[in-house]
Amino acid sequence: MLTRISGKLESISSGAVPTATVVMPGDLGVEVLLPAYLAQSLEPSIGQRVTLHTMVYLEAHGQGTSFIPRMVGFPSVADRAFFEVFTTAKGVGNKKALKAMTEPPATIAAAIVTKDIKALTKLPEIGKRLAETMVAQLSGKVESFAGDAIMTPAMGSAIVEPRAMGGAAGEAVAALIALGETRGEAERKVGLAMNRVGADSGVDEIVSAVFGG
Repeated sequence: MLTRISGKLESISSGAVPTATVVMPGDLGVEVLLPAYLAQSLEPSIGQRVTLHTMVYLEAHGQGTSFIPRMVGFPSVADRAFFEVFTTAKGVGNKKALKAMTEPPATIAAAIVTKDIKALTKLPEIGKRLAETMVAQLSGKVESFAGDAIMTPAMGSAIVEPRAMGGAAGEAVAALIALGETRGEAERKVGLAMNRVGADSGVDEIVSAVFGG
């Protein structure tokens, strides 16, 4: 299975499900489906080298008489793992999940953990009944993805104390980017980690906290 690709981000196409074109060595262009939250954060990286952690599935066409392979990309292994759990809820297929994920996994996971049905229904494609199903079926499975995210009633992003990403924090962000994270996602994860370990922590301690150490 193809689990990671790296190459130049040539373009991002908007639509019901956003897609990115990544040009790999040999001038091979690969179309990758993106969750909505990632498409927005990747826009500034067009023309630059990116790394996406991927999964491949077969999409049925013609009442299941034929199948088309689709590749989905994520900024991290953890985000891909959340998607795989998220789509186990009855009624949440791959395409619906991609459309619904206008918020990052930590934010959605926190809403599920806190049983915030109202917040979940603010996601595209998610009605009240489906939100209740998600809470019933995914509670106990997504806590590790929520981290320190705290939900606002209006389904905002995770509340993280604003911090200047300099010093050890800046080095930690750079380390995550080198591992394939986007800058926005790296800064978000470092901010959450620093809320746990403290503003005076060293880079090794911050990075360890990011990965659950």
